[in-house]
Amino acid sequence: MSKTATALDVTSLTKVFHERGNKSVKAVDNVSFHVRQGEVLGLLGPNGAGKTTTIKCILGLMRPNAGDIKVFGESVEAHYPRILKNMSAVLEGSRNLYWRLTVWENILFFAGLHGVTSRDNKAHFEHLVRLFSLEDKRDVEVRKLSQGMKQKTSVVCALARRTPLVFLDEPTLGLDVETSLELRAVLKQMASEENRTIIVSSHNMDVIQDVCKRVIILSQGRIVADDHVSDLVSLFETKAYRITLLEPVPEGLQEALASRFRGATVTGDGTTTEVKVNLLENDDIYVLMDILRDRGAIIDEISHEETDLEKAFLEIVRRERNNHESR
Repeated sequence: MSKTATALDVTSLTKVFHERGNKSVKAVDNVSFHVRQGEVLGLLGPNGAGKTTTIKCILGLMRPNAGDIKVFGESVEAHYPRILKNMSAVLEGSRNLYWRLTVWENILFFAGLHGVTSRDNKAHFEHLVRLFSLEDKRDVEVRKLSQGMKQKTSVVCALARRTPLVFLDEPTLGLDVETSLELRAVLKQMASEENRTIIVSSHNMDVIQDVCKRVIILSQGRIVADDHVSDLVSLFETKAYRITLLEPVPEGLQEALASRFRGATVTGDGTTTEVKVNLLENDDIYVLMDILRDRGAIIDEISHEETDLEKAFLEIVRRERNNHESR
């Protein structure tokens, strides 16, 4: 397949859960998106947004109420379970391993399910074991491992299968910093060199921003953003400044700033003052300096706070919640 082929096509996906008292909850609400082969996509959203339900529907673990899911052009519903040979996953909160098998036995077992044999892929398996520092745990039963070691083994088993589509739900959970960084490098390499498609769901925004070029944000079962990471960050970029003054709060400063800059805050401890303000225009910095100068402020430090994916994500979710409450 070409690099631009569609690996995953989700159309009008809807999943409703029915509760007691004839109450129903729409966990996924008319969700549509596609993912190109070789793409690393971030799937974000607050708890209960529908991320895991969406992934489980794609994997065939849940049956949607409506919609269509195609993996490499084939319908998941029509070709299940054969379609599973193209997918592997690590799901948070699920048992992704057989606890009475050793680390190595789990790797062989799950890879073997996809026809990936030890005879032809032993070097690849051993590389993954070394990468995740599991050499000393290779022959230990999974049930005897720490939570972090179990997480490492789950990720290794998913990567060992060499499936063209991989789902990783909180893949860095329980990993140390060094291993987390190595995993990020491996994921980017898999996408660029092996043309594998990876969908990552995580609350760790650093991981998403580092690994993914594109993110989809879900809120209350709906897609509220689908864009490149850099574009989302630029869209919500703010000119946020923090100014430290070497004096108590100058008289009238709070009122002057509040009248000109919405959301400006002024706090003091009796000897120093901290001002936080978001500027809308580049020229507003001069207005801010004039307000401080007119009150004889003694400026010690001025710092600019950069916008990152986490700030953009929180702002998107906040706006969606406000819109939902106003309906």
